[in-house]
Amino acid sequence: MAEGRVPPHDIEAEEAVIGSLLIDPDAILRVQSSLKVDDFLSETNRAIYQACLSLYQRNEVINQITVAHELMRQDKLEQVGGAAFLSHLIGSVPTSLHAEYYAQIVSNTAIMRRLIAAARQIETLGYEASPDIEASLNRAEDILFQVRMRRDTRDFIPIRDALGQYFEDAGPPVAEREGEVHAIATGFASLDEFLGGLQRSDLVVLAARPSLGKTSLALNIARSAAVNQKACVAFCSLEMSREAVVQRLLSSESGVDSKKVRLGRFGEMEEARIMEASGVLSEAPIYIDDSPQLRVMDIRSKIRRLHFERSVDLIIIDYLQLIQGDGKNETRVQEISKITRSLKALARELNTPVLAVSQLSRAVEWRASHIPQLSDLRESGSIEQDADVVLFIYRDDMYYTVEDWSKLHDIEKEPYPRGIADIIIAKHRNGPLGQLKLRFVGKTARFVNLEPELMPAK
Repeated sequence: MAEGRVPPHDIEAEEAVIGSLLIDPDAILRVQSSLKVDDFLSETNRAIYQACLSLYQRNEVINQITVAHELMRQDKLEQVGGAAFLSHLIGSVPTSLHAEYYAQIVSNTAIMRRLIAAARQIETLGYEASPDIEASLNRAEDILFQVRMRRDTRDFIPIRDALGQYFEDAGPPVAEREGEVHAIATGFASLDEFLGGLQRSDLVVLAARPSLGKTSLALNIARSAAVNQKACVAFCSLEMSREAVVQRLLSSESGVDSKKVRLGRFGEMEEARIMEASGVLSEAPIYIDDSPQLRVMDIRSKIRRLHFERSVDLIIIDYLQLIQGDGKNETRVQEISKITRSLKALARELNTPVLAVSQLSRAVEWRASHIPQLSDLRESGSIEQDADVVLFIYRDDMYYTVEDWSKLHDIEKEPYPRGIADIIIAKHRNGPLGQLKLRFVGKTARFVNLEPELMPAK
């Protein structure tokens, strides 16, 4: 704050709020959830509002007499100007009808003061000249984020209002407005039919053992969303470099063997297909960050910055167990719990689906069936609890040779499932469980639709 400048405030609005409470005790119900004691600049008004809240919390009536008694009990009555000042507050407002409007003015000016305080804190960070620039930037963003979070308050609303907001803002799929992306289509008909696409604010976990195609499926979903829906996709690759990610996308899009793309050994026709694929992908709003050893706060800060610039529609993290803890000497299970809670909070904050790729434990290998279960999620517990949807990839051809399969099955009736992947919906908070099949094309690291019908859960 510049010297001599008065911070934003409105004493008349502060007094009007308290006057409304003194003439209408029920007005506290309309303002207490959004208006805090420290939103008042005047210490006098702050003390009186605190007295009103104390009475409300004890289920006692609020009026001039009870508030004066409460202030006297706290030895603050004379400090605020005595009973005469309370009479002045009652006389300053004719009706409590606009109490919420007065409270909003007080709240808004308080936010402006917090913004000024945040600027001072950020200025102090700048003068500290820390050698860790990223840490300083993250801290500055967190300071501003706390100001925003203080502003975003929610309360109970009637279902009539919730329904109105649903049809106005989100709307059913048939009423989707041009340029808006609601549910994110995965590009796989059976999976989209099952899930209705990836829903906003959902945390979706995609898990499998190594080499079963987790990253490939995540990239296929990213490509479909960005190319087909023009959805903005943030892809955090903690395992692979951006070059490797681009090579996989090029191979999948062009249909050219991924090994040829990686080594640059392809013919003239294949080169033409790669260039055509490059043209398609270059127009896709996919943003890749391949920083290794990221903490969840780093991921959140980077994605928030991108969201403010581009409005992110889908966040993909590959993969969960590579996210670093914050170094507070917690067990890895505790760290993963904190990470998954933070990712779920990020999904809700940005109203964007978060697809987190995850490893499965070796327990899958030790069981006879090898079919994954929720308990197989590495450093499980909170992953299973926080996720809205959990998808598993399972492939029989990774565990059985043709010879082994023929011993257990009638080959004519059940052919060897080469490249056939079961996508198992092991958790679906807002829908049924089940499974479907996709085909995995190993040469191009790509999943393709196999069959439209769904298979019910066993």
